[in-house]
Amino acid sequence: MALRFTQRAQAGVLSGRQQGPAPVAVQQQHRTAEGLQAPHGDKLVNLMVPAEQRQAVIDSCTKTIECSDRNACDVELLCVGGFSPLEGFMNQADYDSVVANMRLTSGLLFGLPIVLDTNSEDVAPGDKVLLTYQGTAIAAVTIDSKWTPNKPLECLKCYGTSSLEHPAVQMVAMERGKYYMGGSVQGLELPSRVFPCATPAEVRATLPANADVLAFQCRNPIHRAHYELFIRALDAPNVQEGAVCLVHPTCGPTQDDDIPGVVRYRTYEVLKAEAANPRLRWAYLPYSMHMAGPREAIQHMIIRKNYGCTHFIIGRDMAGCKSTLSGEDFYGAYDAQNLAGDNAAELGMQTVPSLNIAYTEEQGYVTADVAKEQGLTTLSLSGTKFRQMLRGGGDIPEWFAFKSVVEVLRAAVKEEEEANN
Repeated sequence: MALRFTQRAQAGVLSGRQQGPAPVAVQQQHRTAEGLQAPHGDKLVNLMVPAEQRQAVIDSCTKTIECSDRNACDVELLCVGGFSPLEGFMNQADYDSVVANMRLTSGLLFGLPIVLDTNSEDVAPGDKVLLTYQGTAIAAVTIDSKWTPNKPLECLKCYGTSSLEHPAVQMVAMERGKYYMGGSVQGLELPSRVFPCATPAEVRATLPANADVLAFQCRNPIHRAHYELFIRALDAPNVQEGAVCLVHPTCGPTQDDDIPGVVRYRTYEVLKAEAANPRLRWAYLPYSMHMAGPREAIQHMIIRKNYGCTHFIIGRDMAGCKSTLSGEDFYGAYDAQNLAGDNAAELGMQTVPSLNIAYTEEQGYVTADVAKEQGLTTLSLSGTKFRQMLRGGGDIPEWFAFKSVVEVLRAAVKEEEEANN
C-alpha cells in the first residue's frame, strides 16, 4: 500500500521545528533595482561561459558523460539560473541537508536535491567532466564530491515513500546511476529543444516593474477551466491591481502516460495566439517533474521566484501522483498547498490557492460554492470521456476545451495512429 504524505516530520519536511541547518531570516518580498522580484538567495546565477572560452573549457575536460533527458534539464536550469543560488550540482553535504531538512547547509530552503548520477567507477573528485546531450557539449563539471547515496532514505524523505509504486522512486531506483556527484558547472551550450525555453533573465525582461507576477505551473494542455483559474487568480485578494500572470508549463520529462512535450508546446502556442491577453506572459520550463507533491511545490516556487514571480498559483494535490498498483493517492489534497503556505513568507512569495470552479448552464463558469448555493445546473466531462471523443471525432464542447487546442491534439492522435499502422 502506498504511504500517504501526512506526517511531515517522517517525510523530512520542515515546519521550522526539526533539527538541521538554522533557517535563514524570513525574506520579506523585496525587489531588484529594476523593480522585479529578487531571486532566491538574492543572486541570479549565470554559468554560461563566453563563446571565445568554450573550446578551452572543452579541451580541459578529461572525461565525458552523456546526459539523460532529466540530467539535461537540470544542467540547463543550473546554467541559466533557474536553480539559483546553486552554481553546480550539490555536494554530499548539501545533498544530505536537503534530503533531511529541505535546506542547503547555508540554511536556505531548497525543495529537492540536484545531483549528477553515474555508474562509472573511473570518475573521481578532481576530474573535470564534459557533459554532452544528444552528442552536443552542453557543460563541464569539476567534480568535488562523489558518494553512494542512501536511495531509500532519499525517497522516503523527499517523496514521502520508498515504494516503487511512486514514479519518482522508480526513477531514482531504476534510472539513476549507482553514484551521485557534485561540483561546479560551466555552461557551454543550451540543449536544442523543439520548445524554446526563455532564461530567467529573458523572462524578467518582459515583466512590468513594481507589479505582482503570478506563476501558473502546468504539465498538461490548458483547457477552459485551467484558463479560468489563472485569469481569476489575477483578481485574488492578495494580488494588486496591474498584476500579470506567467503561464509557465514544464516541457521536460513527466509521467510516461503524459502527452509528449512537443504536443503540449503546440497546444500552448495556439492558445497563446487565440487568447492574445496582455495580462499574460508565456514561457516554457525545461524541468523534469518528480511528482513529489509538497516538496515539489517548494521547488516550483523557488524556480518561479528566480524567473521573477511574486505569487504562485497552487491547486489541490499539486504535483501529486497515484500508486501504480492500487491507484491510491500518495499525498493529501491540501498537503502541497499547506507546505507552500507554511514557507511562502520565508521565500518572499505569496500563494494563491486555485479556486474550485464549475461550468453551469445558467452562468457559465462560477465557483463551486456559488453553483451549489444557487442550485445551478453544472456540466462536466471526464478525462476518459474527453480522450474517447478526441479519438472518435466526437464534438467536444467549447465550454470544456479551446477549439484550437482540440485541433492540435487531434492532429497528434492522427500522427500517432498513422505511425502505428
